[in-house]
Amino acid sequence: MYKLALISGDGIGPEISKAAKSVIQLIHNMYDVKFEIIDVEAGDSVLKNNEKALPDLSFKVIKNSDVCMKAPIGESAADVIVYLRRMLDLYANIRPSKNYPNIRALKDDIDLVIVRENTEDVYAGLEYDFENASIAIRLTTKKASTRIAEYAFKLAKFRNKKKSVVSVHKANLLRKTDGLFSTTCREISKKYTDIQFSDMYVDACAMNLIRNPENFDVIVTTNLFGDILSDEAAQVVGSLGIAPAANIGDNFAIFEPVHGSAPDIAGKGIANPLSMILSVRMMLDWLAMKNNDNKCVDAAQKIEDAVTKVLAKGIKTPDIGGNNKTEDVTNTILTELRSTQ
Repeated sequence: MYKLALISGDGIGPEISKAAKSVIQLIHNMYDVKFEIIDVEAGDSVLKNNEKALPDLSFKVIKNSDVCMKAPIGESAADVIVYLRRMLDLYANIRPSKNYPNIRALKDDIDLVIVRENTEDVYAGLEYDFENASIAIRLTTKKASTRIAEYAFKLAKFRNKKKSVVSVHKANLLRKTDGLFSTTCREISKKYTDIQFSDMYVDACAMNLIRNPENFDVIVTTNLFGDILSDEAAQVVGSLGIAPAANIGDNFAIFEPVHGSAPDIAGKGIANPLSMILSVRMMLDWLAMKNNDNKCVDAAQKIEDAVTKVLAKGIKTPDIGGNNKTEDVTNTILTELRSTQ
């Protein structure tokens, strides 16, 4: 039995959390992958009645669970997910981007992953006022650069796709910080002779994600650049609405959609549940690797297949060119999952 802490979030968060929960419950019932789902309070709605967007009790529940899933948070996101990444040392932010049927993308045959260092850079929050200026410190350490590079190369090996890693930085201008990151990635590459390695400046990478996205396999980069490039990569394959993400440490992980809380469409029943459901798929893959659980492997693939089949039928929400409701998409995915038994 896996203890799963679930943060329903703000805006459309509760709607897509409900969709994800229904998928998890079906997996629990049909595929013998057992979950105890524990609802955890965090976000803007919690902050209204508490001093913190992430109350101490919520943090304790998350820390004592096996894994966590988080729907989008509104204005207090930095006080929730950034805090959790730092406190739980979730150093690897993993964001895959790939083609799905009936979703317009810039190119065919796109299947890439951005591996983003998740604890340092300007997101460490080291900002100061100095006379008439404000200063942000860009933190880069050898330790963090080493472990994110190692993760990227191991992932490229595991994926068994193009077997390539591109280190993305701006070391020609940021000679100390990105220089350290670039040098470290190159050092680690020497341990993985079966993986093709190259460097690319971040501006060139942004351009090539538009021009030749099909050429990428694994991109490893720093926190700020990874945040920007992963949103771009999601749009290259059609939408943030199909973009899942993982925050992974040595012993714990949090899974979430890439997109925000979209308060403008909250309550209208048209939120796209796919990024949250695909985050469930990523969670199952991680649990499978961590616990050597083949049942999780099978369940993860079943979710991927169900999403693909539902999109192939043209059942999709308005953000990706459809006219279906959140419940329509969710229920059709559930039907596909039931049909596999």
